[in-house]
Order: sequence, then structure tokens, then C-alpha cells
Amino acid sequence: MTHPSYTQQALSRFKFDRLKRIATEVGVTPTGDKTQRQTWINAIVAHQSAQLQKVNEQFVPEELTTVEISFYDHEIYCGNTLVAAITYDDDLTQPWVVIINNEEVHRASTPMLCHRYICTHLKDGSLPVQKQDATDTPCITGNEIMYQIATECEKYKWELLDNGIYCNDEKLGEVGYTNGQWWVKRASSEHQQKVFCNSVGDVVQVLAMVEVKPVSCEDLLDKPFDEMTSEEWERLREYEPVPESRELVTA
Repeated sequence: MTHPSYTQQALSRFKFDRLKRIATEVGVTPTGDKTQRQTWINAIVAHQSAQLQKVNEQFVPEELTTVEISFYDHEIYCGNTLVAAITYDDDLTQPWVVIINNEEVHRASTPMLCHRYICTHLKDGSLPVQKQDATDTPCITGNEIMYQIATECEKYKWELLDNGIYCNDEKLGEVGYTNGQWWVKRASSEHQQKVFCNSVGDVVQVLAMVEVKPVSCEDLLDKPFDEMTSEEWERLREYEPVPESRELVTA
């Protein structure tokens, strides 16, 4: 229930009975000399100021924090609560997308504009509420995600770079973690669509299905010795350079 607000000047014009009635309506019991009008006026003004402070604090949102899953995927949190995700697709003019509950709610040309959209609509209360699954595990930080991906890549001796995963200088694809789901995009996929998986191990296995051309022995000769695998050393041992031209010998 809301009550009218009164300035101290307005209250000073009211009679004693009116001041008591206002105090009763707002639930104020003054301390001090209750026979004095000013005691009641001060109590009402103090109560209104306290209520206004509570309202202001209620509508000041916590500072938003951004967790960078990869260059193309970010999650926005208010405290420990997931608010929205920002992801990237191949749209030519507005490739950055605000995702809430796995649905697109906004597009923009830069991630900064998406972040501004989230802040603005969260503040005015018009931003859709991201559903929180009580069975979800605690949110994974960007560093933890990158560590898990790097650990899986190490098993295949792949290289993890900012723009994807590589094997023998050939890009296999990209992997990430958004809205509690692991996903993978294979570089060989025509439409570059995300494939969702249950774990980081699953997404890496999807990339393992990509056929990769082995490094030629000529390229291995340019590779630093301390970066070569035992299999690559064995290939070089059996390698016989082919001359660029051979002379024909006749009897």
C-alpha cells in the first residue's frame, strides 16, 4: 500500500489531529514529547526519508560482470545470476546476438551495443528473465573453460588458438560453452552451425572426426626439433628426398 508524501513545510500547516492521523496511516510512533506538533512532524519526515532510501536501494542493480567463454561467446551475470548471453553468427550487418533462454532477443553490430542493450532493459525491467535451473552446477569461469578445452586438445596434440583449434596448421573448428551447454562448429561445415554436446570431451570428439592431411616430410624439416613427436621423428628417419629431376640413363 502506498501513502502520500508530505514535505516538512506542508506538515507544519496541519493541525495536531491531522498529524496524528497521518502518523497512524504510515505506521509511525514518534519518540520524544508527543504533546508537541514538531515531534510528530519530525517522525513523519524521518519515516518518509527512510522509505525512500529503501526504494532507491531496491532498484539499484548489482554491477554486471562478463565471462568471456571465447572471443565469440560471452555470458553476462548480475552477481551469481546469469542474465543473458552474447554470441556471434555470420550475419553481415548485425552478427552479434543477445540470447536469453536460448532465444534471440536482440541483434547489434558490436558486442558493446549488445551489452548496452542488456544494461538498459535490465534497469527498466523490460529484459526477459533468464530461467535458472536449480540442478545446474555452479557457473564455470572463462579460465576454467579454456583449461578444459586445452586439456582435451592436448590428448590429440592439437593447437588451441584464439580463433579456433588447429591440427598441422589446418583449422578443425571452434568450441565453446554458452548457457550451460557445450557446442562445436566444424570448419568443414558448409553453414558453420553450432552442434550442441553434453561435455567438452564430446565436442572434441566431433572435431576428431575431421579428416586432416598429415604434415609432409618437407614441412617437418622446417619444424623445431623440440616440437616434433616420436611419430614425426620416425617418418623423417624413413624419408628419402626425391630429386627435382632425374637423368635418363640408356644402355
